[in-house]
Amino acid sequence: MMTGFAQDLRYALRQLAKSPGFAAVAIVTLALGIGANTAIFSLLDQALLRNLPVKDADRLVILQSFGSFNGHTSSRTDDNFSFSYPMYRDLRDRNSVFSGLIATTGAQVGVQWHNQPELVWAELVSGNYFDVLGVRPAIGRMLVASDDVVPDANPVVVLSFSYWQRRFGSDPTIVNRSVLVNGRPFTILGVAPPRFHSAVMGDTPDVFAPMTMKAAVQPGAKDLELRTSRWLAIVGKLKPGLTREQAEAGIAPLWYSIRADELKQRGHSSEHFKETFLTKSHLFVRDGAKGFSPLRADVQQPLLIIMAMVALVALMACANVGSLLLVRAAGRIREMSVRYALGAKRARVVQQLLVEGLLLGLAGGALGIAIAPRVSAWLINMIWSKTAGDLPFSSRPDLRILLFNFSLALLVSLVFSLAPALQFWRPNLAPALKQQAMTAGGGPLRFRRISVALQIGLSILVLVGAGLFVRTLHNLKSLNVGIEADHLVTFGVQPTLAGYRPDQARELESRVLQTLATLPGVRASAGTTDPELANTNTGNNITVAGYTEKENEDMNVESPRVSPGYFSTMGMNLIAGRDFTEQDRDTSSKVAVVNESFARHYFSEPQQAIGHFYAKGGGDVKPDIEIVGVVKDAKHTGVRQQITRTIFTPYLQEADPGAMTFYVRTWQSPESAEGTIRGAMQALDSKLVLDNFRTMQEQIDDNLTSERVVAILASAFGLLAVVMAAVGLYGVLAYSTAQRTREIGIRIALGAARVSVIRMVLVEVLWLVGISIAIAIPASILLTRAASSQLFGISSSDPLTLVAATVLVAAVALASALLPARRAAKTDPMAALRYE
Repeated sequence: MMTGFAQDLRYALRQLAKSPGFAAVAIVTLALGIGANTAIFSLLDQALLRNLPVKDADRLVILQSFGSFNGHTSSRTDDNFSFSYPMYRDLRDRNSVFSGLIATTGAQVGVQWHNQPELVWAELVSGNYFDVLGVRPAIGRMLVASDDVVPDANPVVVLSFSYWQRRFGSDPTIVNRSVLVNGRPFTILGVAPPRFHSAVMGDTPDVFAPMTMKAAVQPGAKDLELRTSRWLAIVGKLKPGLTREQAEAGIAPLWYSIRADELKQRGHSSEHFKETFLTKSHLFVRDGAKGFSPLRADVQQPLLIIMAMVALVALMACANVGSLLLVRAAGRIREMSVRYALGAKRARVVQQLLVEGLLLGLAGGALGIAIAPRVSAWLINMIWSKTAGDLPFSSRPDLRILLFNFSLALLVSLVFSLAPALQFWRPNLAPALKQQAMTAGGGPLRFRRISVALQIGLSILVLVGAGLFVRTLHNLKSLNVGIEADHLVTFGVQPTLAGYRPDQARELESRVLQTLATLPGVRASAGTTDPELANTNTGNNITVAGYTEKENEDMNVESPRVSPGYFSTMGMNLIAGRDFTEQDRDTSSKVAVVNESFARHYFSEPQQAIGHFYAKGGGDVKPDIEIVGVVKDAKHTGVRQQITRTIFTPYLQEADPGAMTFYVRTWQSPESAEGTIRGAMQALDSKLVLDNFRTMQEQIDDNLTSERVVAILASAFGLLAVVMAAVGLYGVLAYSTAQRTREIGIRIALGAARVSVIRMVLVEVLWLVGISIAIAIPASILLTRAASSQLFGISSSDPLTLVAATVLVAAVALASALLPARRAAKTDPMAALRYE
């Protein structure tokens, strides 16, 4: 048995070596299909399917609230996933359905070690965070509940495993030593295990600090005990045996009780607010096995779309390999007939063909598995190239994914090797031994034509998708965001990293603005606490004097604090009133500038907003902030997002405005201005570290990373699909014209023009292409509707895209048919008839 297999293996290697073109195309086709499928599914698995690597992950839940709220909200995702720290503490201490509730939020901090400062990501966590998740330290110890009791009393941190390796050289003696965090000494308790990053999927914090150290980790933050400030997410672990539905029902009375107490503390008298805040409020218990994830909503739809395209390409690869094997088998009819005539058994012939298929599958699968990590790494670096520290996903595919895709490659090659084997099961030996072309029946040819028609149809589907995403990217890049990005650069400064106290930050930021204004080549400069197009939001609810709120109306607005000259620096035109000046300070009357959407919503016309007053918060508050200007609308959170109602206030009227992002408009090129700006900041204070220095155009491009990745991948898959369809079509036409050699020879011998022979071949192609297009276009219109949320400025049934994809596929199909057609037209009638 083994001897026969070894002989078949040697013979299969010789056969493939005799047809290097066929072997290379089949192996590369399988590798591309398997490699792309493995790479994309690995990312999809990590982002959407894989549970957190913690104990009892299936018992984890995420809390989400529903109901009115008046106060300040800081959130990276849906505001309803954010809670105040007092609310978290009440739920944690008084519930009877969870074995533990943990709290988490992120922050950027400055860490100084051996006089080397560095900006890193920190995660503020409750003291029971690691205990509830069942995470054990690599060295030292983790945070415990007693580390998180008294505000600002326990300056301790836990390092992530990768940060310990990267920054501290895996030094085991680092435990109980101190590092400076935002200029304050923090004691290192221990190091987290290597596989654990965070309960927030996609986050890779470098340090973990107790929640009660918020004032030190986020200098200037004074809202730890404020019930009117929502900023943390809550993850819980169900008690054994409880379902999410039971937990939701069990915690409802507690939720109502806490909300009732909060309502009394606010002293709100509106019956409408009482109904929406209390009566209609609800606490949802969501599945949390995969962790809390602001990132998941951003990547889910693009990844599913790309995965669907990869599946289509993989299906095309399978069909293509099957078509190639059948075409090759057609050229081996005489060889197999000779073997049968010499006494070979059918089982032996089938075994030989399966061994050849096994070799192709092994080679294609191995090559695909080899390129998959590189494709994954390229995608991860493209999407998260600006991420400091660890990347959120690994480029190494999971073992089960590798095994599945490798098995798929073997299965495809073996299954399609059986089709030629069945073709040779009962060969007609006499005609085959005479080398007549009409040996194979019509069944195999019909199968090949169906296979090619399928590839053409799938290539149209992929091309239509690629065209829609490319045009979406073009539309977004050419969109007027309301900001003049030309010659505009942006950067951040972290005063606390340079040793400044929170109460000194505003004075430093004023000096930065003064320094920037005096630099040569600078046209204008300004700053804001809420950077543009950075996927960040800072907002609060308001009360507008003289305005009657509608039922369930959202009174939350975006509320950045900006410096004088901000609007002219950004190219945001005032359409009514005035800009801020240096006189708008904390000693003068409070003023604000609103955007056009705000003015039209509350006052119908921008001019009518001037002179009106509003107040921060809801309920019994006195409107004391005067609207002095209206600025034209501009995109803020992201290029895709809708413009929201926005109120700009002067940062000089805030005792602690928070960290600022600066914008500089230059006369010179932004690249040459960078050195000048960095030198000026070093001259101002050598300890200042500039964060995220980039042009505004780079900021916009970074905001469109997801769309750009989808467009690039879709275009690549579309090109690959067209090439596969062309190869498959060429193979079928080459085979079918070879089968009709005698017929074509007779036609030419009887006087048929060679042009008519070419026309005959091309008509066959047009029939295949026409049928494929007739089926694929309606299918593409239906399927692309599922991705309509990812499109911008274009319909899923865009005629131009559909026509362009159709024309391209038809042109490629005709081009791939020309060579077999011309070869058929050059048939020598005497040579064609000689075998008879």
